[in-house]
This record gives sequence, structure tokens and C-alpha cells, in this order.
Amino acid sequence: MKIGILGCGSIANALTDFKLDGKLDVELSIFYDLKEDSANKLANKVGASATTSIDQLIDNSDLVLEAASQQAVKSLIPDILSAGRDVMIMSVGSLMDEEFREKLISIAKENNAKIHIPTGAIAGIDTVNASRLGDVESVSLVTRKPPVSLGIDLEDEEEQILFDGLASDAVKEYPKNINVSSTLSLASGIDVPVKIIADPKIDKNTHEIHLEGSFGQMVTKTFNTSTPENPKTSVLAAYSVASLLNKLSKTLQIGS
Repeated sequence: MKIGILGCGSIANALTDFKLDGKLDVELSIFYDLKEDSANKLANKVGASATTSIDQLIDNSDLVLEAASQQAVKSLIPDILSAGRDVMIMSVGSLMDEEFREKLISIAKENNAKIHIPTGAIAGIDTVNASRLGDVESVSLVTRKPPVSLGIDLEDEEEQILFDGLASDAVKEYPKNINVSSTLSLASGIDVPVKIIADPKIDKNTHEIHLEGSFGQMVTKTFNTSTPENPKTSVLAAYSVASLLNKLSKTLQIGS
């Protein structure tokens, strides 16, 4: 399977490292970025091509991984799906727009393409998906991050609640920080209540999920190390992408 990379930031950089370490079972075929130097740098690491042309990205890919921005999803993913290419979307906040999400699903169906969403930097998404076969009574997310991960500077050492509301609003105010809330919302079928807290006393991005339903209860908490390139991106998010890419080519499938 040939993978095209849309966006050459921390996720793409991690994937090239996985490939060089023999941990990625797919071919990284072509890298796309508006910054040509960024695409060339990563492409050269793994002997791939680089481009600033979406048409070339499509022509050289079986699946395109979006690791750029919500705007990139809205402007480019429809054309990629229309060309019959599968996509994997990291900027999941873009899919909280129901009309746009249904548009993508319709295009994908018409062109025999698939839309994949990695679990990202949280645990328990398989359970959340399964719980929908019964009744989901409540689900919530509390995210704590060091101020640097949120791009702010707190003058004192007290934590500060930056957001307390629904995921659909959180992804608009913090488009690069809270994609996990969108993944959780799509998996549960609920616009999840989200609390975002800047906490100077921690050094890891932390996500706590509470889920209740007819199946029982689930509580998960992840303490995520940030990628060296970007404090807003958790290493686990990169791991989840590589894991899903590998899973697509395996005969033995574990989990939903």
C-alpha cells in the first residue's frame, strides 16, 4: 500500500522514523506540503517523492494521510476522495461539522473510498464504539495540558480552566489541541462535554474519559508525552497512526 502524506509536521516526521526503524509495514510514497523544503526533507529520509501538487499526491497514493489542519481537510479531502483514494484524517475537528462530514461520507461511498480515523492520544475508543450497541447514558472528557502545549503563558502556578462546553465548540476555539474530543464524539454519537485545563504543575498532556451506559462504566486516563517537534502533539497520536496503517495490511485484526 502506497501512503501519501498531506502535511509534513511532527506526525509525518514520526512516521519516517518508524519506517527507518522497520516499524511501519507500508510504503511512504510521497510527501505534500505547501513548504517545499519540509516535504523534501522528509521524503529524502525514506527515499520517497515530494510535491506541492495535489494531483501528484493523488496519483502516487493508495491512501492519503492528512496531518495538516482542519482547513486542509475541508479544502483538499473532498477531491482526494473523489479520485477514489482512501484517506486517514488526523484533524478530526473538521468532522464535527455534520453537513461537511456527511458530504465526505457521500463522496467516499460514490467513489468506493474509505475514511479512517485513528484513535489518537486517548484510550478506550474500541469500548466507546462497542457501547453504542446498548444505551450510552453519559460521556465526558477532561483534558489537562501544560500551558506551553496550549500556546499560553500563565503568570502563577494555579491551574486555569480555559474551556468548559461541548466538543463542537472546543474544536473551533482550540483546533490544534483537542482533536481527541472529536474522535470521542464521533465514536459515542454524542457531542461530548469537554473541559480544557491549563495546569503549570504537569508536564504531560492528560486526557480523562468517563463513559456510562448499559454495558457498565469505563474510566480511562492517559498521560501523554509530547513529540519533540510540537508540544501540542502527543507521541501516542503518532503511534496510533502508524498502528492503524499497519493494521490495514494485516490478516489478523485485533480490536474494532
